[in-house]
Amino acid sequence: MVSIIMPAWNAEKTIVSSINSVISQTYKDWELIIVNDASTDSTAQLVCSIAKDEPRIRLYTNEKNMGIAGSRNFGIKQAKNEWIAFLDSDDSWCDTKLKKQLDFIAETSAKISYTGTAYVNETGARSDYVLYAKRELQYCDLLSANVMSCSSVMVLKDLMLRYPFPEGFLHEDYVVWLQILREIGCAYGLDQPLLMYRLSGSSISGNRIKSAKMTYFAYRKVGYNSLLSLLLTMRYALHSISKRSKIKVGW
Repeated sequence: MVSIIMPAWNAEKTIVSSINSVISQTYKDWELIIVNDASTDSTAQLVCSIAKDEPRIRLYTNEKNMGIAGSRNFGIKQAKNEWIAFLDSDDSWCDTKLKKQLDFIAETSAKISYTGTAYVNETGARSDYVLYAKRELQYCDLLSANVMSCSSVMVLKDLMLRYPFPEGFLHEDYVVWLQILREIGCAYGLDQPLLMYRLSGSSISGNRIKSAKMTYFAYRKVGYNSLLSLLLTMRYALHSISKRSKIKVGW
């Protein structure tokens, strides 16, 4: 089985679509753990309305806002299964995502895997641009740019318990992938866009200055000094600007 972790905060506009993309998976042996991060909208009610007819969905609600890192970490601790997959409440999967990725993991003996990424905007329109996945992603490759979209990742639970998402002003998922790859060597990428990643102007990734600062602190978190972290951030920013320009052209 696979345990899918979905943090959600005020996600009433998108979470039903995200949940339905899990329910429609051709691979059926999963559980979906939704951590409602003290939402003030109808997120919890929408989840409950679906979960009453779907026993594979479990909903937890934080008494106070814990943030995305704390919510994911809590969800991982509740997981019953060996494999953890992540899906944010504004993203969605192709219906063959789990099946194809599990087959790929069996083929490669991967401990952590990711897939290619397609991009949609707030209205659901899809860009022609696709972020492709490198079959063997080494630590040095990942250091240049975070090409492992969190909602595409599948990873052993043991690794996530050893490397929980750090809290603070940084790209928490990037820190974890760097830490894991530094230990195990590489991640295996399934080069198919099985994830639909939703971009919005108000998202973290939509604010370049804020994102650059978070990237800098991610490098500091994994042990690089201030000067090297700055240089790495500049290289990362150039890659990000190039990717964003390609996405926009595709619309």
